[in-house]
Parts: sequence; C-alpha cells; structure tokens
Amino acid sequence: MYQARRPAASEFTPVRHLRYHVLRWGDTPSALPPLVLMHGWMDVAASWQFVVDAFSPGFVQGRSIIAADWRGFGLTGLDPDAAADVRYPGHDNYWFPDYLADLDILLDHYAGDRPVDLVGHSMGGSVVMLYAGVRPQRIRRLVNLEGFGMPATRPDKAPKRYAQWMDELKSLHRGELALKAYADAEGVARRLIKTNPRLAEDKARWLARHWARPNLRGQWEILGDAAHKVVNAQLYRVEEVLAAFAAITAPVLSVEASDNQMDQWWQGNYTLAEFHERLKSVRQLQQAVIRGAGHMLHHDQPEQLAALLENFLA
Repeated sequence: MYQARRPAASEFTPVRHLRYHVLRWGDTPSALPPLVLMHGWMDVAASWQFVVDAFSPGFVQGRSIIAADWRGFGLTGLDPDAAADVRYPGHDNYWFPDYLADLDILLDHYAGDRPVDLVGHSMGGSVVMLYAGVRPQRIRRLVNLEGFGMPATRPDKAPKRYAQWMDELKSLHRGELALKAYADAEGVARRLIKTNPRLAEDKARWLARHWARPNLRGQWEILGDAAHKVVNAQLYRVEEVLAAFAAITAPVLSVEASDNQMDQWWQGNYTLAEFHERLKSVRQLQQAVIRGAGHMLHHDQPEQLAALLENFLA
C-alpha cells in the first residue's frame, strides 16, 4: 500500500451547522499564503495526498496547506461514529451557492484576512473560479484543474428541468439512486482502478480507505451522498459564470489533462473549444497541459502537477 510521506493532521471545524472535515499539512506561522486544495465530485480531500507528497521540501517549508471534504463528501456532515452507516442527514440535493458560502467560512477560519493560493479540481475547479470572482480580494493565485463547468442552457428548458429535479428527488427517497457498497476495501480499490486505469494499485488501496468506510454490516460504503446525483433545479447560466470570470483579479492557471474526457462526457453538447472561449473573460490567464493523465490528473501525474503548481505559486 502507498505510504504517505507527509501525513496530514485530520480535524473538524464548524461551518454552517456542519462539522467540516479538513486535512492540514504544516502549521508553522509564516508570511507565505496558505495553500487551499478543494476536490471534485465524488472525491475526498485525501486525494491531494499524492500531490502534497510530491512537493519539494523548499515549497512546503513553513507553508500551511489545507484540503477539505465538501459538504456531502468524505467525513463532512457525517455521523462521527466510524462504525455507523454512511448517512448525510439534512440534504436531498446540493447547490453551488452552498459551496461558495462554505468555502468563504473555511477561509475565515484558516486564513483570516490573508489572501490564499486556491486550487480546485473538476467540480471544485468550477466552484473556485466562481468564488474568485465573488471574493477577488481573498485570492492571491488561482488554479483550476479541469473545472470546465457545464453546457449552456436556455430559459425554455426550465420547466422540464424543474420536473426532472422533482422526479429525481422522488427516486432518491425511494432508494433508486443509492451508491453501491463493496464487500471490502479491496473491492473499493478495484472500483477506483476501473474508473481510472492509470491509478497505481498501491495508491488505489490507500485511497480506498479514505474514499469509503465499513458500515454496521461490514460492507464498505462510499463516502459520498447519493443526493449529489440529483440534477440541479436551476439551469446553468453561462452569462453569470462569465461575469464571475471577468471579476477575478488574481492570476489564473487553467490546467487540462492530455487525455481529457470532454467528448465522452458531453457528446458534442459542450466542447473544450467552448470552455476556452469562456476563459477569454479571465484577465490574467495561463494555460497548461499535464501529459500522460486523464481527468484525475492529481492521481495520474502528481509529480508533474506539483512542479507546475510550485512554479505558478512561487
């Protein structure tokens, strides 16, 4: 199994009636800006361990690095009893504005009034791009890892979207959207490798124990709320996204994987070229590609990504 070279301290902090789970590396007071790492959909904060381990000693020296489980993922909002079934009470769907507010309060706690270096992957990348436009003064440098956003929508799609949302809520409460449980941690590791064949076995086995936990019947349940599978009731309004991009004042690094999956996800309804067009609204933009990586580039090529981040954040 993978051995973490820089083990994280695990802690909880109150955020909007939730116990937010945070991993923290380093706690030495420093003039260096805190580095904040936010994961993507159906992922957890522990996914950043491979990148943190790949950072050079000079980069981490005296630097505070934190990664949090978003609400409804990992241990955030979960019953703290490790032997309990995985249940995230109080939610049957999730909204982007909640992620923004949660992040705002997390930065209050861990950074105070100091600007941070903020990194987000996938869904987390989309969130941090919006946040940086809403709170531009809080961001020193911003990194978006494959946070492409979603296809543009039209207002005339709203009635069907609301109907779909209500139908999926009913499906959720009937248990039809439940996440699969696994017989053991090895089954979870196999699932991770099936989703991402580039993921090394030692990393998959390590990550499985952070991505899932055993329930009262001994099955391993994924640490993610099935309610995340419910479609957002609101349409994706690109004009609002572009306004947020235009309001970002920090330098932005947008990173893609050489083998990104845009065509597979959206089947022509949303393309990489369209995303690049949206990025033209960002004032200070750099773009980079991680070679030999798919969407989970922080798993596939942590050394490449760590070097890229160090250079941009220096």
